[in-house]
Parts: sequence; C-alpha cells; structure tokens
Amino acid sequence: MGIHIALHHKTSYKYDRLIHLAPHIVRLRPAPHCRTPILSYSMQVIPAEHFINWQQDPFSNYLGRLVFPEKTREFHVEVDLVADMIIINPFDYFLEPHAEKFPFTYESRLRHELRPYLSKRRLGKTFNQYVAEIKSMPGRTIDFLVELNMK
Repeated sequence: MGIHIALHHKTSYKYDRLIHLAPHIVRLRPAPHCRTPILSYSMQVIPAEHFINWQQDPFSNYLGRLVFPEKTREFHVEVDLVADMIIINPFDYFLEPHAEKFPFTYESRLRHELRPYLSKRRLGKTFNQYVAEIKSMPGRTIDFLVELNMK
C-alpha cells in the first residue's frame, strides 16, 4: 500500500450576461491504463442541466463531451480524486534487441507508426545544445535513460 493523495481541481467562469455554452471537451479523468490506482473520482459540473458523454481518444484517454441545453451565467468544472501512490518500477519494460544500444534506429513499420512523435522542428539554441550533449552519450539504452533522468 502506498501513500494516498487527494487532488482537487476547479475551473470557473462567470459571465456578465446569459450566454449559450458551446459543447466542451474536458480531459480531467484518469486514463484506464493509468498504473497508479485511483481509489475515488468525481466530477461536478455547473450548470447542473447538462449532458455528458464519455468517450476515448485514439490513445484510450477519457474525454467528456459536455452539452448545455440552456443559457447560463456561469460554468464550473470541479474534479476530486484520491490516488494510491504505489511504488512503480520504472524499468518494468522489455527492450527489443535492436534497441538495446543507444542511439538506435526504429524498424520501418514502427517508425511509420511513431511518425507523429519523431517529427522534428526548429528549437532554440539552448535546447539544441542539450540535444547535442545527449547525442554524445552512446551506450546501453537503459544506462542512457538513467543518466538522462539525472540531468
């Protein structure tokens, strides 16, 4: 059993007149694949007169689509949850043989699937220096990750 923590989040808007709220998408619910056990979760929405449809995005994250049939002067979303902060082994994964040494190259099929995460864009001088320093740390991938996290 780990440490129990409570999280409270509140977003509030007040308007000077009655307005019609367009549908809102909220992403304030832990994903079903979250490794941290969630002991309790609640979400309160004002205006109370609303519809919510829970959906999942392509990565299985929850999103709530809120629809408000009536005009309102305020909008509030309040979330409370309690999580059990258990100890999780950060090295609980398997490396494919081609990825045991860093840097490595993804197989073409996997590289295609990961394309959104591998795209590069121009960044600032400080970040580029940081990346150059990282690239100069070849070796075992696990050692690389440990060293990177110690920076």
